[in-house]
Amino acid sequence: MKADTSPPTVSAVATTGTARFDGSNLLDRLSDAWSSRDVRFALQMAGGVFAFLIFVGVLYPAPMPILFLGLVLGAINALIALGIVLTYRANRIINFAVGDLGAVAAVLTASLIVGPKWPFWPAMFVGLLSALFLGGVTEVLFIRRFNKAPRLILTVATIGLQQLFVFGELALPKAFGYDTAPQPPVPFKFTFTWQFLVFRGGHLLILIVVPVVMIGLAAFFRYTRIGIAVRASAESADRASLLGVPVKRVQTLVWVIAGGLSGLAVLLRLPIQGVSIGAALGPALLLRALAAAVLGRMEMARTFMWALVLGMIEQSVLFVAHRTIIVDAVMFALILGGLLLQRRQLLSRAEESGVSSWTSIREVRPIPRELRKEPMVRGAIGVIGVVFAVLLLVYPLRMSQSDVNLLGVGLIFGMIMLSLALLTGWAGQISLGQLAFAAYGAAVTGTLAQHGWNFFPALLMAGLTGALVAVLVGIPALRIQGLFLAVATFAFAQASGVYLLNREFFPWLVPDEAKRVLRPVLFDKFNLETEHTYYYVILVFFLLVVASVRALRRSRSGRVLVATRDNARAAQSFGVSPVRARLSAFALSGFIAALAGGLYMYDQHGLTPSSPILETLRGLIVFSMAVIGGLGSIPGALLGAAYLMFLFNSPLTRTTEAQFLGSGVGMLFILMILPAGLGGLLYDIRDNLLRRLARAKKIIVPSLLADVRIEGSGDGTSPLRPDEPGLGDVQVESLETIEMETL
Repeated sequence: MKADTSPPTVSAVATTGTARFDGSNLLDRLSDAWSSRDVRFALQMAGGVFAFLIFVGVLYPAPMPILFLGLVLGAINALIALGIVLTYRANRIINFAVGDLGAVAAVLTASLIVGPKWPFWPAMFVGLLSALFLGGVTEVLFIRRFNKAPRLILTVATIGLQQLFVFGELALPKAFGYDTAPQPPVPFKFTFTWQFLVFRGGHLLILIVVPVVMIGLAAFFRYTRIGIAVRASAESADRASLLGVPVKRVQTLVWVIAGGLSGLAVLLRLPIQGVSIGAALGPALLLRALAAAVLGRMEMARTFMWALVLGMIEQSVLFVAHRTIIVDAVMFALILGGLLLQRRQLLSRAEESGVSSWTSIREVRPIPRELRKEPMVRGAIGVIGVVFAVLLLVYPLRMSQSDVNLLGVGLIFGMIMLSLALLTGWAGQISLGQLAFAAYGAAVTGTLAQHGWNFFPALLMAGLTGALVAVLVGIPALRIQGLFLAVATFAFAQASGVYLLNREFFPWLVPDEAKRVLRPVLFDKFNLETEHTYYYVILVFFLLVVASVRALRRSRSGRVLVATRDNARAAQSFGVSPVRARLSAFALSGFIAALAGGLYMYDQHGLTPSSPILETLRGLIVFSMAVIGGLGSIPGALLGAAYLMFLFNSPLTRTTEAQFLGSGVGMLFILMILPAGLGGLLYDIRDNLLRRLARAKKIIVPSLLADVRIEGSGDGTSPLRPDEPGLGDVQVESLETIEMETL
């Protein structure tokens, strides 16, 4: 009888107890294990701990006292980050104002200590109450008015609020009559020495207060009816409202808590690091809180843990590098990596509440073809053209050298505004780092000029560099959109201003500030050192950019950008590539902004660390001015540039406080009253005048009729109501005919 040599089956192995390797069975088990949420979480935690140990043990080795100090300071950032998480869950926005809201309370506390000589604890109590009050007032007066607006618009409104709070930080010391930073107050006497570090009462206060606050918040949200209502409203405001939850009052409470957390964080920071006088809190602290919130997936427990980890990472970097600017670059890398890895969880929430939409951008209609050949219309266009020609070509000849220089800088910032209109207004990609693209262009232009490059090749290379950098930023934007792209570009601007465009680290990229960059003589005839001559060169570039952007908007590429912005999936069904459209928008926008930066570098004869285009807060103001002008049209962008120049050069806004007040108030006013910006108001006036002309000439203009109500008369005709600003008593055809003509 022949022996059976076939391999044993699984049942046979199980029967005999003999172990045998089965590859497919092992893969199935691994797949089942990976599909388990607990297993994935454990592996992620293990990977995170391993990466953290490598970072603090190999890359930036730090002793235990430094890590403990990072743990203490990270707890402060955790409170601000929790405020960001709360407002995100309540309103689905990124709150850029939460850090400076707390800074106002800290400056008020310091002012009470220095001015009226208040003791620390009463002053701190008043400061905390002011933070709670500011949080509630902010929600009632501003946030609630944007209840029906797109969430992205509300996020932009928080930038305006942030500038108002910066105004408060700068104005409070002057109101109390002091201009020097006070010494950090001492809450109580306590000293503990651990090797080379001394921990004092301020550190102990943090270790006591923060755990108590966290336990109190956890108990509040878990066991109280109000806390449960807050959680229900955060999950779905509509369903919570149907269940009887007073959503508006709950959201006000959330802002009160967020303001209190931010105020408490900066107040706890006061005994350790003091408070800045004559300067804003700065984007650095906000960047750390945003990093913790993003990496924590906008969940409170994860955010708190990430804030502690980031605090230890920051202190490790400071211990080894002794420079805070490297930390900003590390934070940018962590934010970008966290967003790319976690985009599914974050964007799913964003898409549910319409975060990625930019529906407030109103499309600007051209002059109707029925009225283009009217003598009055053609005459008005001619008069406007002559007026602008006189203002831009003739009048500068009568201006002084300094005024002509300011006018040239205004044209340069007009180009930057046009790049924002292209990227944010038409492509829907919000960018808070547009000045950073201009800064890269300025750096490349200055470096090439110092190496002997000619004027035009240097500017061309600057534009190409800006396009390349913008595309590198735009590649993650293919996966990160809406509010979280704003966070990424904000971090990019901060990292660029302090690290990536720092000559100490990148001497081959940043020009030597000790060498003055001279303007050349073009064609051996035009000396650009003369302000008037250089102004007309800037004007030529400005007109070329305006013509290019205008042609782009009227072309198929411009329509593709708008279609991708409004509905990427629908555009893709028509054969449009959203990837190509978005990257093209980033490239073109970066080219224009970098070209403007190159012209700015020649205008200022160099690039210094204190240049405005390297300041992150200035970038926020530039974005605010673009929104005020109106991102939906070229005239709107130029109106934003004009308002920006007025803000920084008007006798009424010479001081920094007035500039922040003007930008914040102007931005909030425009968003509440004129959502389409000053450009939208300009086009409303134009359309109203065109309607009056059409009524006077008895011309039927279907595109203008779309804005007025038509009442049928029952006999096949539909005359306009006499009180409507339309064609008056002119008899027009049926509404169906008008719709067909419009199509």
